[in-house]
Amino acid sequence: MIVEKTGLSGVLLITPKRFGDDRGFFSESWSKRAFADTGINIEFVQDNHSLSATTGTVRGLHFQAPPHAQAKLVRCGRGRIFDVAVDIRRGSPTYGNWFGTELSFKNGRQLFVPAGFLHGFMTLEPDSEIVYKCSDFYAPDCDGAVRWDSCGIDWPLADIEPVLSEKDAAAPALAAFETPFEY
Repeated sequence: MIVEKTGLSGVLLITPKRFGDDRGFFSESWSKRAFADTGINIEFVQDNHSLSATTGTVRGLHFQAPPHAQAKLVRCGRGRIFDVAVDIRRGSPTYGNWFGTELSFKNGRQLFVPAGFLHGFMTLEPDSEIVYKCSDFYAPDCDGAVRWDSCGIDWPLADIEPVLSEKDAAAPALAAFETPFEY
């Protein structure tokens, strides 16, 4: 697998190897041993699967606060998404900075997002699916969000009105947000 560092400490772009023939391909998207060999020693406890029917759907920017903060390993199972991580660790030299990349079924890339970062995505094709692993179970009392358009992210479909949930549309702006994370 290819592991690329981003400009945000701990956020990694991972491209697993694909072995293909005329039938298709095989790829090992997660191996505790292989990831540990790259320095990612994390225990995942939950897998999530999300389908967004409409191009331009934005989900996020979400986090789960301590004591149930989550690291995530995100990949696109079908379609294409623009996946984003935003540093919200108080005292971090990159606080408020973001990293975004296209994840697609075709490119097979994954984004590792540690705890202490917002996570979100925009769909670039209809019927896009994301599949992601989480390092802690969902805890509704620790669930939080920051408004998708308050972090200076260069969303790729800026010329269309995004499809948002009520929760995401009502989330506070980053400037008004009190982070529960320390660097």
